[in-house]
Amino acid sequence: MVRISPAGDSAVTVEFADGIDDAINRDVIALDRSLAETPIPGVRETIPSYRSLLVFYDPARIRGASLTERLAARAQTLKPEETPARRFCVPVCYDGPDMDELAALKAMTPAALAAAHAEGHYRVHMIGFAPGFAYLGGLPEQLATPRLDVPRQLVEASSVGIGGAQACITSLPGPSGWRYIGRTPLTLFDAGRKEPAFFRAGDLISFFAVTADDHAALARRAAAGEMIAEAL
Repeated sequence: MVRISPAGDSAVTVEFADGIDDAINRDVIALDRSLAETPIPGVRETIPSYRSLLVFYDPARIRGASLTERLAARAQTLKPEETPARRFCVPVCYDGPDMDELAALKAMTPAALAAAHAEGHYRVHMIGFAPGFAYLGGLPEQLATPRLDVPRQLVEASSVGIGGAQACITSLPGPSGWRYIGRTPLTLFDAGRKEPAFFRAGDLISFFAVTADDHAALARRAAAGEMIAEAL
């Protein structure tokens, strides 16, 4: 049963469960899609996360108690298995600043670590921290590693990282304590695009390795507006 709680005077949080789990996240995405396809009058915006959906509303159009009742009823009708997911295959050059150290920690060669990472089946659990920053579930268990004791002050955009049992792709330059093993030529956030964030919560991702030269060539194509992630 979902738990719905006030979040200020114009939002409620719909919590499906605790923890990180693909099935829980599918429920979150299913409710988000349901509200997009069949809106409840007065709902202004929704923001999905790992295990909950934040629903903003206009108090002049709907009261919080009424919205809570309607959301609870809607959640009981969800069919997550019928919610289609977009699938992408994303190029990665595995030459990140933490690759060698992480490979040594795992008693693996960098090539083996890159191969293990590319074998994962990832799900975008949420977009957050920075615009377009993609939090990914599906990291192979053998690659799970705690974050750095001292965060790095600057990580480039489009870096591919590992933090605990999660994976990520950064969207903008900034500080981070995650361990970064590669970079993709894909631009995750562009305010000039119709949809600025490239990924959406619920997207499915796989990775494939490219060389530094391939990365440079793909980055040029991306800058020219080409689609360089393979839509599956």
